Amino acid sequence: MAMSEPWLTLIGMGDSGLDSLDASQRAVLAKAEILVVGERLEHVLAGAAPNARRILTWGAGFRPTLDALLKLRGTAVVVLATGDPMHFGIGATLRRYIEAWEMRVLPSPSAFSLAAARLGWPLQAVAQISLHGRSSAFLNRHILPGQRILALTSDARTVFEAAEHLVQRGFGASKLTVLEHMGGQDERIMRFSAEDLLREAPALADFNTLAVECLGAGAWFAPLAGLADEAFRHDGQLTKSEVRAVTLSKLQPFPNALLWDVGAGCGSIAIEFLRAGLGTRAIAIEEKPERVAMIRDNAQNLGTPDLEIIEGAAPAALRGLEGPDVIFIGGGITVDGLFETCWQSLKDGGRLVANAVTVEGEARLAHLRSQHGGELLRLSVSRAAPVGRYCGWKSLMPVTMWSARK
Repeated sequence: MAMSEPWLTLIGMGDSGLDSLDASQRAVLAKAEILVVGERLEHVLAGAAPNARRILTWGAGFRPTLDALLKLRGTAVVVLATGDPMHFGIGATLRRYIEAWEMRVLPSPSAFSLAAARLGWPLQAVAQISLHGRSSAFLNRHILPGQRILALTSDARTVFEAAEHLVQRGFGASKLTVLEHMGGQDERIMRFSAEDLLREAPALADFNTLAVECLGAGAWFAPLAGLADEAFRHDGQLTKSEVRAVTLSKLQPFPNALLWDVGAGCGSIAIEFLRAGLGTRAIAIEEKPERVAMIRDNAQNLGTPDLEIIEGAAPAALRGLEGPDVIFIGGGITVDGLFETCWQSLKDGGRLVANAVTVEGEARLAHLRSQHGGELLRLSVSRAAPVGRYCGWKSLMPVTMWSARK
């Protein structure tokens, strides 16, 4: 097979197995020399691939199977997947290791499309997420009044975990629709409130898609930067809401950007950077174990369990980390070598934002501005607070903020 032609074909299959494939998909499958399948699809292969001389399964582990797959370049390989392989599927994962021209994707309707068709939900107005093989805490960032959510699941247990998150947030009245085996002979649609699901504990199929319509008057957190300080568990070392909103505006999150949050405290900046969506990633670096525990709790509660946390003191803890697109230094700007390590690690074109509340820190930022340019500003925030029987202004510590592009 010429290397200018795709050697790897991904075929999306519906719940009805081979019956869900069209003629072109069947023809490719029949010619396959090597097959890669998931555990759920092994049973459908009888007679469908007469030329197959080897079958790999993801059950052997992702990395070993991927390594074996990459050694087969130039051989006709077919990967069987479910639905649309490029929508939270194996195709999106393989694309990190294989060039687009090497792959041909023949999708079937995704679980999101099938569910939306059955529910009458316009997909462009629905949050589409995956809880398959991921923490159910990802749901938390999408729990908003009136929000509609479609979620891929790992199994029946995921549905109950999602219901628990909703009830804990005061959204127990939310409508849950469990869509089992869509497109197959065993298709079944079941509807509950989150509270009823937990109370009744019905038997559910492991192969399901979950639809949620959020209803309730519980706690929720807007997707915009500047969450209330009370949204975070902290020990006082917290970038306050108003300053945080300005800081995030200077960090300028963009699709797939990686942030280093150096001296992360309770993790508020890194968490809000992730909540911006856009596939953003973040690493929080914090040396105090008790604050690391706070970061972990806050990340779970606010729907960003994918936040990577490094326990250690910068700059030593920064060694070996993937180079960032964006850096925030919330503490330690006066530490020897910290800025230099961050600036050297920052990708060309990347942004660095540093905040300081001490005179020494402010002097350091002024000096860095003289060397690297950028913008220097000072924020003063006052909040109304009781003064006896009256109300007066209570000033927060002024914050000096420096932002620069490398």
